[in-house]
Amino acid sequence: MQWKQYLTLLAVSSFGTVATAQNVKGYPQGYFRNPLDIPILLAGNFGECRPGHFHSGMDIKTQGKENMPVHAAADGYISRIKLEKGGFGHALYVTHSNGYTTLYAHLNKFADAVQKYVAEQQYKNKSWLVDITLKPEQFPIKQGEQIALSGNTGNSYAPHLHFEIRNTQSEHPLNPQLFGFDIKDDIAPKPTQLALYDMSKGVYEQTPRMFLLTKKDNTYYPNVDTIVVNNDQIGVGVAVNDYMNGSDNTLNFYTADLSMEGSNFIHIALDDIGYDVTRYVNAFADYKTKKQTGEWVQCLFQMDGNKLDTIYSYTTPYRKYTEHGKLEFSKNLKAKPVEIKLTDAAGNTATIAYYIKYIPGQKEKAQCSEENKMNVFKEENYGNPNISFTLGDDALYENLCMDFKQTPDANSYSDRFSIHKPYVPVHSYFMLRIKPNKAIPFKERYKIALIYSDGKTESGSAATYDEGWYKTKVRDFGEYSLVSDVTPPTIVPLQPNGTDFTNLNRISFTAKDALTSVKSFTAEINGNWICFEQSGDTFFYDFDEHCPKGKNKMVLTAVDENNNEHKLTYTFTR
Repeated sequence: MQWKQYLTLLAVSSFGTVATAQNVKGYPQGYFRNPLDIPILLAGNFGECRPGHFHSGMDIKTQGKENMPVHAAADGYISRIKLEKGGFGHALYVTHSNGYTTLYAHLNKFADAVQKYVAEQQYKNKSWLVDITLKPEQFPIKQGEQIALSGNTGNSYAPHLHFEIRNTQSEHPLNPQLFGFDIKDDIAPKPTQLALYDMSKGVYEQTPRMFLLTKKDNTYYPNVDTIVVNNDQIGVGVAVNDYMNGSDNTLNFYTADLSMEGSNFIHIALDDIGYDVTRYVNAFADYKTKKQTGEWVQCLFQMDGNKLDTIYSYTTPYRKYTEHGKLEFSKNLKAKPVEIKLTDAAGNTATIAYYIKYIPGQKEKAQCSEENKMNVFKEENYGNPNISFTLGDDALYENLCMDFKQTPDANSYSDRFSIHKPYVPVHSYFMLRIKPNKAIPFKERYKIALIYSDGKTESGSAATYDEGWYKTKVRDFGEYSLVSDVTPPTIVPLQPNGTDFTNLNRISFTAKDALTSVKSFTAEINGNWICFEQSGDTFFYDFDEHCPKGKNKMVLTAVDENNNEHKLTYTFTR
């Protein structure tokens, strides 16, 4: 074993502590109060990898309950109100005089004056969806003032409060745990696996070598003493979970530091991640491994097309060892010690230590025809007489060799086109055009859906007719085909027609579409528009002054993406 010699090297490692990193940020400490009246326990923290985005705040537990009072974290004014069916659900934004804005999301109700104002705007615009920017004099608030009740609205799977602190000018979310909140946490991150990538290949062209980690004397070691590699450029990834006192939810680290031979050369800090770059999580983490196994492996190197530059720092004096965090080896064949430090926002650190030895091997040379080469940072066109698409210069994270297949499909108006692999992510939308290979009845010409499959699930979206072709914007590789979409959405009441609601507060319906989505849902009571709220496929209305007592007739209308319409008449008593 070489660990005694190695531990001496670790002892002289020179990176500063996380506390120093926090102080360098200069964020105000103690300026913002806990937005709830209970201690902060986290269900999620800043920088966690989520499908298509980094988590942008703290998910504060509400003891499994809804309708807990939510308070303003500091003096300011409500600057924005947003209601949406997914995402943050019901959300309030509060702008403060110190250059920061706080966000409170997944709320049930706003403070009475705010709730009244929102209802007025909804009925004025005949839309439940709201996105209103406010002036400072409209809703000024004081620190501690109750502004809402917590809930479970939007894209939320359990009651909690999503809380963010943003830079008001840039609108970038910042790591709230760096602002001095009282959060008890003395538990270090717990890495579970180490991943190694052959960087002579693309990340998505391979399955990484995975090593289980075992903890010994506060350090984690792989299940081999020395890892032997046969290629001279290696990428490193880790699977890791963090935890805090009083919560069994998995969280993420704050910083990661990678060193070789005692020299630190890459530093990752999960902070200040704007919504304009949050999709780069698909390059920060190994998208293929996540798609195939469900495991988040976070890469301690920067893929060529990953423009999330703000979280990476390269500090090694030995540039020969690093190309965006990738380990490079010369003909010096001795085993080299490698160390990874994973630190959470409370300063708790876990260390991974191992030796790596390079023994030259024969490199596999990938073969790819010129027409199938797709290069990062370059606009690429691809197509044949039946399909065409253009990938923008920001679409790919690494070069790839396009894998394209075209097969007959008796159930579609086109062939089935397999565009590369669904486990390879695409960063930006691209226009996909497909030409049908069967005659389409005129009445169906403008009612065609593009069906997408990743091999496990299917989804659809409306396709626009364009001089014999059908087109729509997509952002995934996988299988595509054209089908007819002439069936309107379904509307199903959750209470039988004719129900007496005298002792009930809410009326609900589900509206679904088989191929695309419900583009609009409207309801009228006795000819007057009424405000229904949406939660997934459920649409509901809480009775208020807009619904008269006695017998009523309600007409509901659901329209899908291809403008197929379904009307339902429903009678009830209130």
